[in-house]
Formats: sequence, structure tokens, C-alpha cells
Amino acid sequence: MPDEAATLSLGKACATGAGNGLALHLRGELGAGKTTLVRGLLRALGYRGSVKSPTYTLVEPYGNLRLNLYHFDFYRFNDPSEWLNSGFRDYFNAESLCVVEWPERAGDLIAPPDLDIHLRYQGDARSAALTARSPAGEAWLASVLSHWRSG
Repeated sequence: MPDEAATLSLGKACATGAGNGLALHLRGELGAGKTTLVRGLLRALGYRGSVKSPTYTLVEPYGNLRLNLYHFDFYRFNDPSEWLNSGFRDYFNAESLCVVEWPERAGDLIAPPDLDIHLRYQGDARSAALTARSPAGEAWLASVLSHWRSG
């Protein structure tokens, strides 16, 4: 993933297997492209509005798509117990796709995702490591890789 366009392309590929009831965790340093990936995902799902990291609001809901997407950013959590007090657990259900930036800030209190993407800097470029963490995640990953490679 040499640039922003490649990160957007990966986000677009993630839309192909995305569905309600799934969770996607995005890991990486500040500026690694997590929100850019979400922007690509949302664009592929038909969302045309502004996409920003919910760093201060902690969650951005995106309705009126083919699924219910909630974009979380736990960067501001200082302690995993903040996850327990946030009330966000209710969003993680069969009727929602939850995308979480900085999931490690919730510690082991948040359930493992179906798909985990770790974005890293490699010189001037970025790389992405994708890992399925559930049977549904394995199907999702296969779909992502199939569509990402085919462009």
C-alpha cells in the first residue's frame, strides 16, 4: 500500500464482504491510514458525506447504507474500564457493522473482531496485515483479498 489511493482501495475491498453482525479492528500508529481505510469502505457502501475520525465523539454512526455501520475511535481511552462505562457494548450486535480504531485501548474487555487490520509505515509507504479472527472473518478476508487483488 504505497499511498492513500491504495489505502482507499483496501477500504473499498473491505466493503465487499462487510455485513451486519461483523466487527473490524484497525490498528496502527497515528497517521497510518485507519480513517482513510474507513473512508474507502464507506464510499464503497454509498456514503458520500464527510468522513472523519471520531476521536472526540468516540463514535460516528452511518445509517442509510445497506448496513448499519458504527465507526469507533478509542484513542482517548486512558483505561480499559472506560469501555465498560461507555455503553458501546450494545452497538456490537447482529444488526451492526462495527469498525474500531485503537481497539487495544479497551484491552481484553472488547470481544475479538472478525477481521483485524494492522497498518504500518514502511519507509515512505504503508503496509497492511490482515488477519481473520472468526469463521465469518475468514469468509470476509477471502472476499477482501479477492476484490483487492482484482482492483
